[in-house]
Amino acid sequence: QVQLVESGGGLVQAGDSLRLSCVVSGHTFSDYAMGWFRQAPGKEREFVASISRSGGITYYASSLKGRFTISRDNAKNTVYLQMNNLKSEDSAVHYCAAKTLFVAKDPDQYEHWGQGTQVTVSS
Repeated sequence: QVQLVESGGGLVQAGDSLRLSCVVSGHTFSDYAMGWFRQAPGKEREFVASISRSGGITYYASSLKGRFTISRDNAKNTVYLQMNNLKSEDSAVHYCAAKTLFVAKDPDQYEHWGQGTQVTVSS
């Protein structure tokens, strides 16, 4: 059974940085493309970033590119999301997700999800 466990969220001030981590167990990590998504109260889940199985291809939401960086360490079964210069509008539950084969932006294509980690940015 595949499990995804996120960590690294918290309460920070505007302008601060956070690094989220997501550890995957129960299957060969390098078989999965990985994505980060977020959902704020009253809003739909939105795409943040995704990375291919090898790490060679990355995608970002256009509004976030330049502030957020996705990376992965296949030896540690972990995907990361480095978030810099955080803004109040970044406050949301952040989820990691896994899918086989090719990297994608559409959350409906992802097969496995973590429970989420809360990020709250005070202004």
